[in-house]
Amino acid sequence: MIKIIKNGVVVSVVLDTRTINKEGTYPVKIKVYYQGKPKYYSVGLCLASKEELEEALEGKSKECREIQEEIGKELSRILKNVEYLAERGTFSFDRLNTRLGKNIGGTINEMLEAKIKELGENNKFGSKTFYQSTLSLIKRYKKNDVPIRDITAEWLRDFEKFCLKTVNQTTLAINMRNIRAIMNIAKSAGMIREADYPFGRDKYQIKEGSGRKKALNKKQLKAIANYSDGNEFTEFYRDLWLFIYFCNGINVADLINLKFSDIQNGEISFIRQKTKDRTRDSKRIYAPITPEMQSIIDKWGNNPRKSTYIFPFMKAGDDAWEHEKKKKNLTKHINDRMKVIGEKLNIGKITTYVARHTYATVLRNEGVPVAIISPMLGHTSITTTEIYLADLESENRARNAHLLSF
Repeated sequence: MIKIIKNGVVVSVVLDTRTINKEGTYPVKIKVYYQGKPKYYSVGLCLASKEELEEALEGKSKECREIQEEIGKELSRILKNVEYLAERGTFSFDRLNTRLGKNIGGTINEMLEAKIKELGENNKFGSKTFYQSTLSLIKRYKKNDVPIRDITAEWLRDFEKFCLKTVNQTTLAINMRNIRAIMNIAKSAGMIREADYPFGRDKYQIKEGSGRKKALNKKQLKAIANYSDGNEFTEFYRDLWLFIYFCNGINVADLINLKFSDIQNGEISFIRQKTKDRTRDSKRIYAPITPEMQSIIDKWGNNPRKSTYIFPFMKAGDDAWEHEKKKKNLTKHINDRMKVIGEKLNIGKITTYVARHTYATVLRNEGVPVAIISPMLGHTSITTTEIYLADLESENRARNAHLLSF
């Protein structure tokens, strides 16, 4: 008998003798066994006995080869999805069923709902919100649930036109990537053929937003550091914004998670919350503690004898949902205060994202190679960083062009 073990999940081909049909035969099934519980998935074949199944699996006759091919298709489909989940340490029968298209009606609405549920269970509240927005847009576009097979390149183009009436290109791109992720699951689960996959060359291609990434220069940074309106809260959130800038453009989600134990040999190290579950080998990001950072820690940080966290946001026992709420709340407070500062200094809108982009841009302007900047931002590829700094390269080309004048 065929038996395959993947990270504690056992997949085998069995004859389900619990059920006998009118012809006196039993259904052949793929058995998935995990943590003491079995689940059975039908192959669509019935045989008279276990001996007949063993003979069919080992035989070389035309009839045996046909049975082997039929069983092999379903075994391969199930095994591929078991491997995907098991290798990531996220295996569960609910997730397997979702990927196989079981217990759902084959509509993108139901697959999105399953994805939203999965993200919630894994405390991925930010991603969960994005997928909820995608589902909401689809429900506004079509009142009835949309079958997976109806998601064609033409459907996506019509959906794009509908969305652009109320959202910008950047927001549209986020939602289209969510739909593509669902279609990838449907394809890997065998719910659609490769030929029916609607994304790619000569099909539907996601257009990224063309919004200009804002970065500040050193003169503007100095003006921000020296700004004061006499309000302690303004000073607090301004300093946190500056800390984000100095600390490799750290995201607020990671800022509030920083602990005193993350400080070693004059550096702060952390793993990005955003990508820690996406890659097998999560790499730590290292940020040397500058005098400015140390001053901010000394002024606004916790007492290390009383708290493990550097800044006064997270507390022992806080769960993922509490973390998400505090992250959103702090981001809003920082952005609100920095918006006022930006207006007062005639800099324009300043956000936490501007701090991150400014960090990368200042380093690039100072001649630091992209290959060095990339891991400091926590990017998994230099290509991501190059896209990130595309606006800067455009400015450099324009500036260099002036050098040609005579």
